[in-house]
Amino acid sequence: MTTYVALLRGINVGGNNSLPMQDLRDKLAAAVAKQFGFTPTVLLLSVADYQSILAANPFPAAVDDPKSLHVSFLAAAPPEPDLQMLEMLKSPTERFALLDKAFYLHAPDGIGRSKLAAKVEKCLGVQATGRNWRTVSKLAELAASIPR
Repeated sequence: MTTYVALLRGINVGGNNSLPMQDLRDKLAAAVAKQFGFTPTVLLLSVADYQSILAANPFPAAVDDPKSLHVSFLAAAPPEPDLQMLEMLKSPTERFALLDKAFYLHAPDGIGRSKLAAKVEKCLGVQATGRNWRTVSKLAELAASIPR
């Protein structure tokens, strides 16, 4: 059985009985809509894909301050990302990298002050959901602890 990490955007927080990923995404979104009155975007990643995104972190020294390092998980690889605009928006202390379906942002002065963070989704042109490194790491630990 394959284990997945489900990331819901917009909130804080084969064989018999198979359930294809698209159907699972639809069911999760529909359940939230029924209970809470809105439909979030649901991103599903296999644990292997999730761990690959963590392993590809281009800012390994930043993990010592996990609140300053953020990963935005993307619904798709951006076909035409506006990297020039992101460069213009970033502060002198910020660094970012786009690797396939993940956008990494090191914001040592805080995410709340970051003009770049506020415009990531618009500049990339795809839906995204971000998490700080502490949360990303905790989810990886939880996923790894599930018996397979």
